[in-house]
Amino acid sequence: MGHTYEFARPALAVDVVVFGLDEEDLQVMLIQRDLPPFDGQWALPGGFVRVEETLDDAARRELVEETGLRDIYLEQLYTFGAVERDPRERVVTVAYYALVNLEGHDVRASTDARNAAWFPLSDLPELAFDHQEILEVAYERLRGKVRYQPIGFELLPDRFTLRQLQHLYEVILDRELDKRNFRKKVLAMEIVRETKDIEKDVAHRAARLYRFDKRTYDRLTRQGFNFEI
Repeated sequence: MGHTYEFARPALAVDVVVFGLDEEDLQVMLIQRDLPPFDGQWALPGGFVRVEETLDDAARRELVEETGLRDIYLEQLYTFGAVERDPRERVVTVAYYALVNLEGHDVRASTDARNAAWFPLSDLPELAFDHQEILEVAYERLRGKVRYQPIGFELLPDRFTLRQLQHLYEVILDRELDKRNFRKKVLAMEIVRETKDIEKDVAHRAARLYRFDKRTYDRLTRQGFNFEI
């Protein structure tokens, strides 16, 4: 005979805030719901956790099913459990945030999503459930963490210009950075390596391309190195 619980158990879900970066703004991946509640409204990708899977597995599965995105940076964010956050039943959601380089990642909607698309953070539609609150918490986490861990490189292509790197930090931190001081500080860390390649097919003067040296970063970290922008 199975055990009977005295108290009702809430449903468990995951929701994922996916950030990308283009030449203008920080982008957020949203899906258009195809089922009630909030049929036709935009929301974060996510869904219910299956009994046999971990939270991380559930978040990655929902990303693949609803957006087609896979093998991207993913980190647990926070748990949201307001009693009436979901009109269907008592639902607690564990939120994640993800970072993706927009180049080479096509998105597609499937399962219970009618559409999937990128939206600029500065011009978002009204979101279903409490997803606006979740997104704001994720953005604040990103703004804080990008300054002391090199997670921002997840938003860039494998080879990038120093201009692109500075643009990344200016967009996320929402302030201008001095070009000379920024480049001096970044290169002094010795975790950004110059390559032999330069930009191609650009209207301006082609710039040198760099790459993030994770092996050197890991070695320096073991020696007590502190990343800080």
